[in-house]
Amino acid sequence: MIILDLFSGAGGLSEGFFRVGSTFVGHVEADKYASDTLCTRTAYWNLRKENKLSIYEDYLLKNITRDELWEKANVINSNDVINTRISNDTFNEITKTIKQNLKEKNLKTVDLIIGGPPCQAYSIVGRARMKDSVACDPRNFLYQYYVRFLETFKPKMFIFENVPGLLSAANGEHFENIKKAIEKAGYHMELDELIASDYGVLQARKRIIIVGWKKNKKQKNYKYPDFEKIDNSNYYVKDVLNDLPITKPDNIIEGKDKYRSKTNQYLIDSNIREDGFDILTQHETRMHNKQDIEIYKEAITAWNKDEKKLCYKELASRRPDLISHKNTTSFTNRFNVIKANTQASHTILAHMAMDGHYYIHPDIEQHRSLSVREAARLQSFPDDFYFEGPRTAQFRQIGNAVPPKMAEQIAKKIKEMLKK
Repeated sequence: MIILDLFSGAGGLSEGFFRVGSTFVGHVEADKYASDTLCTRTAYWNLRKENKLSIYEDYLLKNITRDELWEKANVINSNDVINTRISNDTFNEITKTIKQNLKEKNLKTVDLIIGGPPCQAYSIVGRARMKDSVACDPRNFLYQYYVRFLETFKPKMFIFENVPGLLSAANGEHFENIKKAIEKAGYHMELDELIASDYGVLQARKRIIIVGWKKNKKQKNYKYPDFEKIDNSNYYVKDVLNDLPITKPDNIIEGKDKYRSKTNQYLIDSNIREDGFDILTQHETRMHNKQDIEIYKEAITAWNKDEKKLCYKELASRRPDLISHKNTTSFTNRFNVIKANTQASHTILAHMAMDGHYYIHPDIEQHRSLSVREAARLQSFPDDFYFEGPRTAQFRQIGNAVPPKMAEQIAKKIKEMLKK
């Protein structure tokens, strides 16, 4: 498959398509840190094709710089990652670069466009936070550029992913406008709401996946794909966490032979940690003040003892010394523990870049929120996936991503369809 990736983020969706042997003619992403992550991951796949992953491992071990990695992996002079915001001012230049990439790779057409515009203006939480300003948020209309790329490159198919709130935003008006624009561009589309836990990810994350195809004789028999589900019934969230070393707030553990134990079957099946892989990176935690640590202990105890979520209002009456928010009647579940003995965690969101209160590690001895690596694992990112930028940017990239294991199941089916 020859693919153009729009609004790429850190590359969770594209990771699934890399795994089935796809060729990318462009990842277009506005955020600098996410673009750097895409470059580093592109370097990984380039080196893997050449059986030179020892170079990538040298980077993980900090034996070479990022620029040295990118140069050795033929990334530094490449335009595969296009770090720019998609707008009227940049559209022509972006399309010019993509066409040049096609020419340099000796390719004629784009088979598939994937991606989804930023979802904050569509998400229910985002709409509640932005209130009246959501109506004029420019992110509501980024889909128009997606459609322009369809019209320009005329791929056989496309994948448009977003949050479930897309369907109800502005009382459904935005979704109807998206549908009309896609139909006008010559494509038929169908959609479904997928849950990541059905596709090998130990997380109850819901996404709208729109699949579209050109209205022509060859594609007329297409229908919405039946993505193959993966049975996770033998695995629990603790299987994502238990081989990682015990740590504490405001700490980082990296390097060779740092894992607490060998890998397990879930980590192997989900491509998170292969047998024999021994380079740990980004097991980094944020700092917590004494008050938050005490609240975390209360939350962990409540869940581990009685499987009860900590209610901020109840905490206010029982431990007033721990209360700093005057509002105890809304967002009463602002402190939430990752449930180790369940088969899917709650959704990993980009908000974790702000604080870790909603993602408390279940071990009472560690009294902290998740590390970068733990959050990445719950999203099914492999341990050899390196996130560029400061820790806050890393958490944001992880929370915004499509889980790679889910993306892989999507990619497998789309590849089958395009072969017909």
